[in-house]
Amino acid sequence: MNIAVVGTGYVGLVSGTCFAEMGNRVTCVDIDKTKIEKLKNGIVPIYEPGLDELVSRNIKAGRLFFTTDLTSCLDDAEIVFSAVGTPPDEDGSADLKYVLDVARTIGKYMSKYLVLVTKSTVPVGTAQKVRKAIEEELNKRGKSIPFDIASNPEFLKEGNAIEDFMRPDRVVVGVESDQAKSIMEKLYRPFTLNGYPIMIMDVPSAEMTKYAANAMLATRISFMNELANLCEMVGANIDNVRKGIGSDARIGSKFLYAGCGYGGSCFPKDVKALINTGKQTGYPMRIIEAVDSVNEYQKSIVYEKLHAIMEGNLAGKQIAIWGLSFKPETDDMREAPSLVVIEKLIAAGAQVKVYDPIAMEETKRRIGDVVLYCNDIYDAAIDADAILLLTEWKQFRMPTWAVIKNVMRGNVIVDGRNIYDGAELRDHGFIYSRIGCKQK
Repeated sequence: MNIAVVGTGYVGLVSGTCFAEMGNRVTCVDIDKTKIEKLKNGIVPIYEPGLDELVSRNIKAGRLFFTTDLTSCLDDAEIVFSAVGTPPDEDGSADLKYVLDVARTIGKYMSKYLVLVTKSTVPVGTAQKVRKAIEEELNKRGKSIPFDIASNPEFLKEGNAIEDFMRPDRVVVGVESDQAKSIMEKLYRPFTLNGYPIMIMDVPSAEMTKYAANAMLATRISFMNELANLCEMVGANIDNVRKGIGSDARIGSKFLYAGCGYGGSCFPKDVKALINTGKQTGYPMRIIEAVDSVNEYQKSIVYEKLHAIMEGNLAGKQIAIWGLSFKPETDDMREAPSLVVIEKLIAAGAQVKVYDPIAMEETKRRIGDVVLYCNDIYDAAIDADAILLLTEWKQFRMPTWAVIKNVMRGNVIVDGRNIYDGAELRDHGFIYSRIGCKQK
């Protein structure tokens, strides 16, 4: 099939490349000329394991193309995916400017039937706005060209996106006509051959499914963080509680880990957008509002623990941070807890040293040289009064604690992801603090 994908951000580039890998002819479109030129040469602007190789292979195979001109591929495209950004407005609502720009361009230049599929995460009701934008442009041209609008939300996890796309838990497709349904079923037929379910539904339900899924996962995280904070006060251990409730088949064990809050491009934005949708319809999303509030507090929990241990005396202290990205296997710094912690440490007069395997350049782009960037976790530990673990990269899991203790000036470890053995660290002479367990 001939496919155009508008937007070469995380969702668009992964989706377009994976569609090409399945044998389709895919043209990825973006207004950023520099990015497109790099992609033509196989230079991928985002970090995602395995994506570089997949892009290069499909370019060489003549299945994957890149351009800045959407109009150049409209005549051949059977399906156009809109995967442009929907950044949050000041009120938390999704900004649909770029989504509607794509729709208007299609309305101005389309010459035959096509299906415009929204891949971006958009509020319920966006499809009707997209349809109206296309119809307005067709009316200006005096044309009556049939088209369909569809919704195909993505459920990709950063760091595991290719596997998620190729072997999805489910594919959700919202359509308005039998013709669009037939086209989308044809596109995703290779997935049905492998037994992965495709769920065809109405467009509003598809739009809502994406928000509902992310809000549910975010709710589980914030719920566990609330419990963890209470556990510390009453002397319980959140790890034991997690095992106890996770063994219940009605609950399950996934997304029940306490920590220092969620970040990234999806959960924070989608939670806020769902809250805003509730406000616009006059139905406040009380649970989701609480989820967002808990998460904002939790991003500061590691700092608050350190502040308490240091008895408020952070001025002039050297604090090392291990992990900057919001999760492992990505350089994504959007809404990362590390940004909150760094800001608070600097405001308190501390000197901050940081290390992350991937996200150093992205951090520098965001905050500049207000922190010292180190070569590895041992370099960051030199002369540090305390170490804060904020991202659970695999390479952080088994440091040589004797070396760490020897090069540090202090002896405080605050574990924001609960990956270390407290007894082991205390045996090495550390003051160890974690989430959800009262310190002994």
